[in-house]
This record gives sequence, C-alpha cells and structure tokens, in this order.
Amino acid sequence: MTADEMKAIVLSFPGVEEGVSYGRPSFKLNGKFFTRLRREDDSLVLMEVSFDEREMLMEAEPGTFHFTAHYKDYPCVLARIDSLHPGSLRNFLERRFRKVAKKSAVKAWDAEQKAGA
Repeated sequence: MTADEMKAIVLSFPGVEEGVSYGRPSFKLNGKFFTRLRREDDSLVLMEVSFDEREMLMEAEPGTFHFTAHYKDYPCVLARIDSLHPGSLRNFLERRFRKVAKKSAVKAWDAEQKAGA
C-alpha cells in the first residue's frame, strides 16, 4: 500500500484529523492519538493490539509486523505500509476508532456501515 492509500483509509474514519509528528503524518481523533507514520521505517503505529496478538502477528507476517524497544511495553504493533493489506489496516483502525471516538460517532458510523452493506 502506498502512503496516499494509507492516508485515504485513515481519513475515511469520521472525525480523524491529520497533523504532523516528528516530521511525518500523524492522525488524531477526538484529540487523541489515532495512528502515525514513523520516519525510521515507514511503519504505522497501530494501537489496541494485545501483547499476545502482537507476537502472533510478528510470527505470522514478520515482513509486515514488528516493534522496537520503545514500544515493548505498549499494547501496539508497528506495521510496514508497503506490505500491510488495506483490509487489515481498516480492521486495526476500527478498533482504535471504537476506543477513542465519542459514543454518538461510533453509533452513527455503525448505522452508516450497516446501511452500506
């Protein structure tokens, strides 16, 4: 996936705002961290990933999923965008959306998704 494709997926979630962090694209929702693209390796920081799931992802797809010592104590995984499947990105971001968006926004988004199905 390209950076532009990644950005389009991230911004498809209602209320997500783009900014800059460490000179790279960063995204917030409701004033809270949503995801960001790391300068060091063109990886996204994906939150709401348990430590067990992170280990499983890294074992199953080591070319895509990884983490650094900085992130070892955080429930997240790093994902290289060039090999990350767009559907997987949507799924990871939906978890984060449900965690940080206002309940009314989640309810409206769910209704919109159901209507479009």
